[in-house]
Amino acid sequence: MESKEKNTKEKILEEALKLFAQSGYMGTSMNEIASRLGVTKAALYKHYSSKQEILDSIVERMNQMDAERAKEYEMPHGDMEEVITGYKNTALEKIRQFTKVQFLHWTEDEFSCCFRKMLTLEQYRDPEMAKLYQNYLAEGPLRYMKAIFSGIAESSEDAKLLAVDFYGPIFLLYSIYDGAENKQEVVKLVDKHVERFSKRFQKISI
Repeated sequence: MESKEKNTKEKILEEALKLFAQSGYMGTSMNEIASRLGVTKAALYKHYSSKQEILDSIVERMNQMDAERAKEYEMPHGDMEEVITGYKNTALEKIRQFTKVQFLHWTEDEFSCCFRKMLTLEQYRDPEMAKLYQNYLAEGPLRYMKAIFSGIAESSEDAKLLAVDFYGPIFLLYSIYDGAENKQEVVKLVDKHVERFSKRFQKISI
């Protein structure tokens, strides 16, 4: 029974997020979610008391997926000082692999891709969504990369510029990927960008 309940809750999250990605979180009602699932609104409320609770559960799942992915690829974790030290001791090839995995996570994994699209739609309509967008897709990744590069850059400003140089093209390629007819060509561009930057990174690190 518990497993069935979990599966039902997961199904609700997945279908609700698809609607959020299409019509936006603000533009989707609990009635529409129930209709999408083929259940009554009352049945939906047995699992989630509100649309906000659904969103909170989606964010929780995203965080869990992030943690599991980082663990699987043995990426450094902990406070920022530990992360900086960890990246210094992490093989460059492993970082390159993880960067590609991250890109595929945000573009090919349906749940994560819908989450990205929802945040892109809603960032201009809701302050809380704007914060989530910045944290997951814009300022957050940039701040993280800046901290990593601060271990090798001569100044904080240099570290920030390195972070922009690295993450800027990847951020752009998310949007290009969505409209591309040949999506694998976009993935190849990510590979080429990371490889090119890795060579630059090695020169800086010496």
